[in-house]
Amino acid sequence: MSIYKLSLKNFKRRKLRSALTMLGIVIGVTALISLIGIGTGMSSYMKDQTASLMGDVTITNSSGGSGITGSTGDSFLNAAAVSKIENMSQLYNIKKETQFTTQINNMQVMVLGMSNWNQLKFNGTQGVVISKSLADTYNYKVGSNITVKNQKMTVTGITNEGEDNGAGYVFINVNKALPLNNNKVTSITANTKADPDTVKNQIESSVNGTSALTKSDYTKQIDSIMQTVTLFVGAIASVALLVGVISIVNIMLVNVSERTREIGVLKAIGFKNKEILGSILTEAGFLGLISAIVGVIVAAVLLQLGIMYFAPQYGLANLKLVQMLPLWLVAAVIGGATVLSILAGLYPAWRASKLNVVEALRYE
Repeated sequence: MSIYKLSLKNFKRRKLRSALTMLGIVIGVTALISLIGIGTGMSSYMKDQTASLMGDVTITNSSGGSGITGSTGDSFLNAAAVSKIENMSQLYNIKKETQFTTQINNMQVMVLGMSNWNQLKFNGTQGVVISKSLADTYNYKVGSNITVKNQKMTVTGITNEGEDNGAGYVFINVNKALPLNNNKVTSITANTKADPDTVKNQIESSVNGTSALTKSDYTKQIDSIMQTVTLFVGAIASVALLVGVISIVNIMLVNVSERTREIGVLKAIGFKNKEILGSILTEAGFLGLISAIVGVIVAAVLLQLGIMYFAPQYGLANLKLVQMLPLWLVAAVIGGATVLSILAGLYPAWRASKLNVVEALRYE
C-alpha cells in the first residue's frame, strides 16, 4: 500500500470530521476569493473603461486638481490655453468638456457637458439626461420640460448616475453646455500623434497653468487605489483562512493520537519514518486542496450572482467574471491553501513519525 492510498483511505474513513475541518478552509477561501475578486474586477473594469472611453491625454487647469481623485470643476482652462491646445499639431480628435453647478427649482444640480455618451448608462435617448434623484424629487419623466440657467430643455433620458450620493445631475451635449457656462472649458481630451508621455510633457511646459494625464497615468492611479483596498480586505479575509488552517493542526493531532497503534503496526511491517511523515502530510494536503477547490467554486457562484443582480444597478453591465476571477488569483489561493495545510500538518506528522514501535503497538 502506497502512502498516497493510505492517506486517501484515512481521509475517507472519517468523512464527517474531514468535512467539518474542510468547512473552515472553504469559508476562508470563499471570503478571500470574493473580496479580492471584487477589488481585482473593479480595477480591471475601470482600466478597460479608461482605455476605451478616454483620449490619449486629458488636460485640465493645474490649480483645479486633476485625475480620478481630484476635482476638475474647481477652476477652468483660460481661453488662451484652450486656443493654444486646439492649435497643437501633435493633437487630434480634440474634445472639450465642461461642468458647472446651478439650481433647478430648489435643488442644486451638477450640469455636465457630454462629448461621449457611451460612458453614461441611461434609459431614453441622448440630449438631456437627468439623474433619477432629480426625476423622483420633481416627478420629471422623459418628455418633461426643465429649465437650466433660464433655458428650457426637454428631458430625453433618465440615469442612475449619482444615486449613491443622492445628488442631482443633468447631462447635455457639450456644444449646448458650453454657452450656458460662458464657454468655460473644464477639461480637454485628445488623441496624440506621438508618444502620449512626450506630448504630455510638451503641453505642460508650453501651456502655462495646465496639467495633463495620460491613460497610463490613470491606470497607475487606479492600480494604486485598488491595491491598497485589495490588501486591506485581503488581510481581513486571510484571518478566516488562517483559522481554518489552524483547525487542521488540531484534527491531525487527534488523528495521530487515535491511530497510534495503527502507526505502530505500519512501522512493524516495514514502513519507514519518512513514509509515515509523508502519509500524514499528504492527508493534510488533501484537506487543503479539496477545500480550496470547493471554496473557489462557491466564490465563483457568488461573484456571478453579484454580477447578474447588482452590476447593472451600478452601471457595470459589462463587468465579466473573468475580470473578478483571474487565473493567477485562483492558482495563488488554491496553491497557498494547500501549502498552508501541509505546513499545518507538519508537527502532527513529525510526532507520528517519531513514535516508538513497541510503545505504539502496546497503545490502547
